[in-house]
Amino acid sequence: MAARPALCDHSAVTSTVLVVDDHPSFRATARAVLEAEGFVVVGEAASGPEALERAAELRPDVVLLDVQLPGLDGFEVAAQLGANGASPTVVLVSSRDAADYGELITRSGAAGFVPKGELTGASIRALLR
Repeated sequence: MAARPALCDHSAVTSTVLVVDDHPSFRATARAVLEAEGFVVVGEAASGPEALERAAELRPDVVLLDVQLPGLDGFEVAAQLGANGASPTVVLVSSRDAADYGELITRSGAAGFVPKGELTGASIRALLR
């Protein structure tokens, strides 16, 4: 007797994302890329303080967070998001290479770093495991 296929594939759980970047063009690109790959973008923010407000309001699973932001930089935002018990997974992004930031990425509490030019749904999913 053949095994029945699973009725529900829990590995395909959709993640909600808050995209934080001070450039509207990158926010639009990130939204398009992530939504095309099955993520649900629940909001956007353009500064560090706005990121904290929107994360508290929207409670996303993932915060895609630019390193260089007005108000508070991405490292400080990541640290503040990680300070509460039910924090989202933070993925830092930048147009610069991870090597430019060294230990700042690790100390921020972020799950990882993705260069903006390499942003894909797969690169985000790899950090969510």
